[in-house]
Order: sequence, then structure tokens, then C-alpha cells
Amino acid sequence: MIAAYFKYLFRSGNAHAIHSPFVFDLYNRVINVKDRNEDYAKIKKLRKKLLSSTEVIEIVDLGAGSRVNKSNRRKIKTITRNAEKPEKFGRLFYRLVQNFQSQNIVELGTSLGLTTLYLSKANPAARITSFEGCPQTAAKAREHFASMGAANIEIVLGNIDQTLPEKLCMLDQKIDFLYVDANHRYEPTVRYFKDCLPYAHNNSVFIFDDIYWSEEMTAAWNYIKAHPSVTVTIDLFWVGIVFFRAEQVKEDFVLRM
Repeated sequence: MIAAYFKYLFRSGNAHAIHSPFVFDLYNRVINVKDRNEDYAKIKKLRKKLLSSTEVIEIVDLGAGSRVNKSNRRKIKTITRNAEKPEKFGRLFYRLVQNFQSQNIVELGTSLGLTTLYLSKANPAARITSFEGCPQTAAKAREHFASMGAANIEIVLGNIDQTLPEKLCMLDQKIDFLYVDANHRYEPTVRYFKDCLPYAHNNSVFIFDDIYWSEEMTAAWNYIKAHPSVTVTIDLFWVGIVFFRAEQVKEDFVLRM
């Protein structure tokens, strides 16, 4: 990822490189913002607790695996450090949910639930459906949701390849916000995108994690960017943000956060 990161730094810009009024406004009000609130502080406190936990759980990994830990028996603190998204991205997702007033939120990859909590706290009235393949991480996430009073989250346990299409058929509304942090390979990532695409609408926000994690993930990201339904994408290196706004000219932005 080092070469990809240096290429990203060379290509990326800030507000001065944005000519789209929509993206310019989003970048200045939502993306490139350093804010604080009580919700952030509570989740940060939980993260700190998990980073000191020596409890060991058994991981069921149905995806591309971990680059730093090949054992299926892992400490909570190791999972928190290596698998959970950094705090600044949780805050970004929180602001995006609030900005677009997302009501129906789908997350692929619950893990220990820290990112899910940012989504939940951003809009307690939202309905969050989070998919997870590992029973023991899902159980820990449920504990964390209960301790934080996050009652608007449903965890769907099982192989996402099977559970996602089944659950999508039961949805009674479109997807407002999608976060994909699951199987880090080309075919599953593209398939998840295609599965969820019929449920997107003009103001939907789709976010894909680790778009430069491997050549496969970068190829998946390039496929998604080129899809005719996609009008605007924002590449923040660690995540890619996708919009379907029909009124926008098709354009891809590479921005620093």
C-alpha cells in the first residue's frame, strides 16, 4: 500500500481543487472538519477500554483474512487496534449520517461495533442493519451496543454472501447509507455493490473501506467508480465515498482529509 499511498498524496487535493459546488460544500462542512461532542467522547472511552482488554475470542474469518494476525484466536485489544476503523473515520461517518439525515443504514462487517455506534448515535431514530459473519465478535458487539444504549441496531449473523440478498429482499425502503467493510476481495465487493445498487436513491451514500488494501480492492473500486449509476466519487485513500446524484456531472475526486 506504500506506493499507492504516495501516488494518492501526489494526486490528492483540498478545497482549492474542487470545482463542484456539492463536493466543495460537503468537503468544507462535513469531510474536512475537526469536531467534538459527547457521543464521540463516549465511544472513545469504550475504544480505550477495548484497547486494554486481554480477553481472547475465536474469530471466524470468511473474507480475505488479516495481514497482521494469522491465528483465529485473537485478543480483543488486537482486534480493536487492527480491525476497527480509526476514530476520525467514525466521526466522518457520524457527520455524513447527520448531514444526509440517513434513516435506513446498512453495514457489512460489524466487528466489535465501534463504527456501528457512530452510525447509531448520529441518528438514534435510524434503522441500522449490520451484517457479521463471526459469532463471537457479533456477541461482543451486542454487549457494546447494550452498554451504550444503542437500541436501533440489528445484527444479521452469518455468511454475508447468503444473508445480504435474503435480508435485502425484506427491506421495505431504500438504503440511505451503506458502509462496506467485509470481504476484501474483488468479486465479493463488486457483488455486494451490485446487490445493494437497486436499493440506492438519488441521495444515497455508499462507502467502501480499504480501497487500496490490495490490487483486488483497487480493481473493485475502479469498477464501482466507472459504473454508469455512479455520478460522484470521493477517494480519501482509506475509504471511497460514492454518490448517485443524477443532477451531478460524473466526476471523481481525490481529496485529503
